[in-house]
Amino acid sequence: MGTHKNNESKKLKKRKWFSVSWFFTYLFMILLVAFTSLPLVYMVSTAFKPIDELFIYPPQFLVRKPTLQSFRDLLTAMDSSVVPFTRYIYNSVFTTIITVLSTVIISCMGAFALSKYKLPGSKVVFQIIILALMFSSYTTQIPSYMIVSKLGLINKYSALIIPKLAVAYNFFLIKQFADQLPNELLEAARVEGAHEWKIFWKIAMPILKPAWSTLVVFSFVSNWNDYFTPLIFTNKQAMKTLPLALQTIAGGPGAVARSGAVAAATFIATVPTIVIFVIMQAKVMETMAYSGIKA
Repeated sequence: MGTHKNNESKKLKKRKWFSVSWFFTYLFMILLVAFTSLPLVYMVSTAFKPIDELFIYPPQFLVRKPTLQSFRDLLTAMDSSVVPFTRYIYNSVFTTIITVLSTVIISCMGAFALSKYKLPGSKVVFQIIILALMFSSYTTQIPSYMIVSKLGLINKYSALIIPKLAVAYNFFLIKQFADQLPNELLEAARVEGAHEWKIFWKIAMPILKPAWSTLVVFSFVSNWNDYFTPLIFTNKQAMKTLPLALQTIAGGPGAVARSGAVAAATFIATVPTIVIFVIMQAKVMETMAYSGIKA
């Protein structure tokens, strides 16, 4: 009887220790998240500050009297120029959406073919992809520019889209998931009379959802925030994207007077990446937890 009580007391102490340790762990994580989110909170707060709060000293972290005046100033200042601000937004939205959709489809199709069809030279192609991962993307900018220029694509949307479609990391990511697809499942579908396109779209793509959902996040963020590509492949103001527009607003004479417009433009440029990351992250976690691939 005494031994049983001792065991029970030890279990209670162990549970108590675990609960206390986990409490401090979660507390530390919450404080860490709160600390890392401070720049984001300050950015949002600054976008809604009136002009008198923007230049107050010492600076106020949170806005006291929220207003949309900075957004009105942004549209007024940019619409009075040669290119309206909405044009920059359209360029970023259009090129990013087309690039993300295209690279997901191309990467999934290419990785599935390399993984499951065992085409001649597929191993050599995959080794080239692995080799390409060793080099920075900036090392290929000069040959990329020469190719784009020879094709006459400078100052065209295709120059901002085509060079980003076939990315080595995207193929590698999808192929690692495609290798886990059960061959028996694909053979069973073929026996039932399903053609290859149906197998790819109805079987492979749903199972590969964790991979291409992650690819959507990575591709969207990298393309939406891309500053270098439009800087190199475009020289017309009407073809610039949001990252270049931010430089235009923040630089030049009168930059201090446009502080509110800069804060509003930064807010507009940042919000889509946060939204897409939150939405797709939830889907990735859900599919990884409940739709795991079993070989």
